[in-house]
Amino acid sequence: MAFSVPDLPYDFGALEPYIDALTMEIHHDKHHGAYVANANAALEGTEWADKSVQEILTNLRALPADKQAPVRNNAGGHYNHTLFWESMGPGKGGEPTGALADAISATFGSFADFQAKLKAAGIGRFGSGWAWLVHDGSGLAIVSTPNQDNPISDGQTPLLGVDVWEHAYYLKYQNRRPDYLDAWWNTVNWDAVAARFAAAS
Repeated sequence: MAFSVPDLPYDFGALEPYIDALTMEIHHDKHHGAYVANANAALEGTEWADKSVQEILTNLRALPADKQAPVRNNAGGHYNHTLFWESMGPGKGGEPTGALADAISATFGSFADFQAKLKAAGIGRFGSGWAWLVHDGSGLAIVSTPNQDNPISDGQTPLLGVDVWEHAYYLKYQNRRPDYLDAWWNTVNWDAVAARFAAAS
């Protein structure tokens, strides 16, 4: 079954003042829409056309050689953005609780240290890409991926990702990626992240 752009689970303006409505509209409808259209076109007529995006991204090397790059970029963009929309929400932010909070403190020292490390991964990503909190099979880790690559292709489970492509923030923050990352914490839906963590554990 062909991929489709999921409905945004809140209004375009719901994440104001942290992420502006116009950015959300263009990001969701135009950018995510293009990834979906291009992924569907690349997979059409192949045995992979009806597979889940997770199965495809965990088996990229099994795809025909001429399909691997367009599928990596566009199915990756679809998966990354689907996770991104679900990881945010109005009236969210704050800190996680329960098992996820305990694991973050045990791994990174404190929630503030975790925030600093994820922010550093986002700032340090040259050009376009993502910073991620992942479960690597033994515990939590922070990684960064270029372009629309996803940690799932390296055997890791993405729990939380922040988009550091300029289209995610440029209308409001211009070249101030650190300011965008600071503001983005106010949108994080920790319940969604905790559910992914519980499933990965």
